[in-house]
Amino acid sequence: MTTIETVSEQRCFEGMQGFYTHASAVCGGPMRYAVFLPPQAAQGPVPVLWYLAGLTCTAETFTIKAGAQRVAAELGLALVMPDTSPRDTGLAGATGDWEFGEGAGFYLDATQEPWTSRFRMYSYVVDELPRLVAERLPLDMNRQGLFGHSMGGHGALTIALRNPHRFRSVSAFAPIVAPSEVPWGQKAFSRYLGDDRDAWAAYDATALVKGGARFGGTILIDQGEADTFLVNQLQPQRFETACEDAGQKLELRMRPGYDHSYYFIQSFIEEHLRHHAAALTA
Repeated sequence: MTTIETVSEQRCFEGMQGFYTHASAVCGGPMRYAVFLPPQAAQGPVPVLWYLAGLTCTAETFTIKAGAQRVAAELGLALVMPDTSPRDTGLAGATGDWEFGEGAGFYLDATQEPWTSRFRMYSYVVDELPRLVAERLPLDMNRQGLFGHSMGGHGALTIALRNPHRFRSVSAFAPIVAPSEVPWGQKAFSRYLGDDRDAWAAYDATALVKGGARFGGTILIDQGEADTFLVNQLQPQRFETACEDAGQKLELRMRPGYDHSYYFIQSFIEEHLRHHAAALTA
């Protein structure tokens, strides 16, 4: 069994907020993640909601800034927050650029050298970390939801669309919905995955829907209209059109005056948690 090191644990809304590290076989080095267990976990397994953070973020970002624990405790939802990439990889080019490398794993499995040995966040989030936490925590793995922000919103949408029988609910804040068509995604995909656009499509929510992937429930997206990345990087209308054409249920809520920050996420986090709870506790 993999050894888990406890970095810290604090009581929080009668539950427990913890930060942990472990040696990841998938990512070839140490990985850090956070877990909030609601008080209901003392009585037995609880539903689990995975949160994937955005560019430059860590396992601490959402955990500290979003203010999610109060409502998660009320609803009886466990929250798991993985890091956004491996750290201290020692790979040339992995640091110094906030849009690529460490802090910017894009929730994919890299196929190009030197990235393929360490940058395997898709397999980490889908396979390794779920097995790890399921072995040790009172989580009901038959009731899982997934959400994220920006790059993490991209990860949440693509992982849910590729694993619709695993997740009962999915939502996103300001996701990168068509990374193959915008600078952030093109920069990352060309380096991690090479020039084969068929490989890119496996990690592109809009391309997945166009290609026949479906999620059984309603996909919820909140997007700030004052987001400085809206026009060049996010382009939610691409995904909206693909969902309309495919008959995929989508609720896209454009929020006047809101930007890309965690103030935006704080404003609507309760609505997202209740969206997931409706599916996970039904």
